[in-house]
Amino acid sequence: MDCDAAIAKILKAEGVEWMAAFPMQTLIDAAAKEGIRPIVTRQERAGVNMADGYSRVMNGRRIGVFTMQRGPGAENAFAGVAQGFADNVPLLVLPGGAERNRYGAHPGFDAVSHYGGITKWCGYLADRSQIPGHFRTAFTRLKHGRPAPALIEIPADLGTADYAGEIDYRPVRVHRSTADPGDVRDLVTALLKAQAPVLYVGQGVHYADAYRELIDFAELTRVPVLTTLAGKSAFPESHPLSLGTAANSATLMAHRFLQKADFVLGVGAGFSTTTFNAPLPAGVPVAQVTNAIEDLNKEHAIDYGAIGDARLVLRQMIEEVRRQAGADGPDGRHGVAAEVAAIKAEFLSEWTPRLRSDEVPISPYRVLTELTRAIDPRNAIVTHDSGYPREQFVPFWPADTPHSYIGWGKSTQLGYGLGLALGAKLAAPDRQVVNVMGDAAFGMAGLDIETAARAGIGIMTVVLNNGVMTHYDSYMPYSSKRYGTNALGGEYAKVAEGLGAHAEVVATPDQLGPAIRRAAAVNRTGRPALIEAKTKVEETVARYYRK
Repeated sequence: MDCDAAIAKILKAEGVEWMAAFPMQTLIDAAAKEGIRPIVTRQERAGVNMADGYSRVMNGRRIGVFTMQRGPGAENAFAGVAQGFADNVPLLVLPGGAERNRYGAHPGFDAVSHYGGITKWCGYLADRSQIPGHFRTAFTRLKHGRPAPALIEIPADLGTADYAGEIDYRPVRVHRSTADPGDVRDLVTALLKAQAPVLYVGQGVHYADAYRELIDFAELTRVPVLTTLAGKSAFPESHPLSLGTAANSATLMAHRFLQKADFVLGVGAGFSTTTFNAPLPAGVPVAQVTNAIEDLNKEHAIDYGAIGDARLVLRQMIEEVRRQAGADGPDGRHGVAAEVAAIKAEFLSEWTPRLRSDEVPISPYRVLTELTRAIDPRNAIVTHDSGYPREQFVPFWPADTPHSYIGWGKSTQLGYGLGLALGAKLAAPDRQVVNVMGDAAFGMAGLDIETAARAGIGIMTVVLNNGVMTHYDSYMPYSSKRYGTNALGGEYAKVAEGLGAHAEVVATPDQLGPAIRRAAAVNRTGRPALIEAKTKVEETVARYYRK
């Protein structure tokens, strides 16, 4: 066998069932012969985004893989890997490389030297003997610590070279650790002394599969829970202790409780300072449970830290709470759920007119409402694109089951959501997957609707078509008028139909529900569907932290 075949066998041993790909790369055929399904995208970034979405929904238990040709393939994939790195997603990138005797020669794009800043680890296969070791290293890094992409560059003359001998490779096992008991004791002691603590939950809870433990801990301590954008759906939002999501747009519950918090406990959250994370309250003690030591004291002084797997550390904290406060937890804070409910009622009362609006053009908030009515949110996976689709949907989409909503946003590249949805559907084929994007985002990524049609990936795309790059005129009022950013045009349903999807245009609110149900029925046959909703320009969002 050749080295490509050896690599394919290693990927198969690691549980890889499919890989996103963009020719020309000889590994694609080798993977297909090994029973790994290649899915060729229309552009490289979409392939990386597919691998990203798959890894997210699989909680890193299975790793998404993308392979592409040397040179322009590696160049074009860069943005997708940068987004995965910013959002802490484990995915494996396998670019082709120049022949080994031309490594570093101009004009060439050597992936290892260029991708170092946006990957957790980069390896270069200079010799066939390095193959098992490099892949062990890559998968070990992918499965442990802070999630991030890893890359192995495969020189063109190595992939097709003979691989002598048998493959000496065993799949990488995941090793998880508990925290220091003294750290857990001190953290819990401080939490129990607090009068108004808040749990600040990130996507580390997803990767640790710590859902049950998080609910048990919140209920035992009666501490309300907010999630970050990436952590959305890690805690059921119908739970009486749920504050919803706090990001660039947020719920009123999260805002109010953070305002009065006297102790913040982050679980699986990096406490990064970005536009898309709620700021920590000033002068308040902060505790952090993380498996990434580099996140401790990264941007905020941490008063209490516990290094370990979120699931295991939550179990430790549950036992410590019972040791210090008894089997039923602390006596106080019995009125928290009622307070959350009262603020939630106030929040929904304020926003219900928009959520039920009969306006024409359609309010994007009404699109959200009709989606929740026409599909089962508990058995769905919904994601958004950057900009206003994200800000409008995040506070209001009812995320009650893990990954029923994929929230994201640090690099926030336009067009990212479509690839995520494709990968999510491959990870969870029985769930209804919906991507909500604006018309500008469709212009960045819309051609990969054809990938969904060709590969039989039944996802729904909802395009909020208001003809503008919303809000850009406030940043650049002269150029937005001069260069047309507020006069975008296009018949996106016709484009999608031409790409092989079921497509409809919806112009009034009463048409939304039937169109969504028809699209969902089409999705069940394995065919993608697109709904182009003619929406109004709506710049009002639930933004409490940044005006």
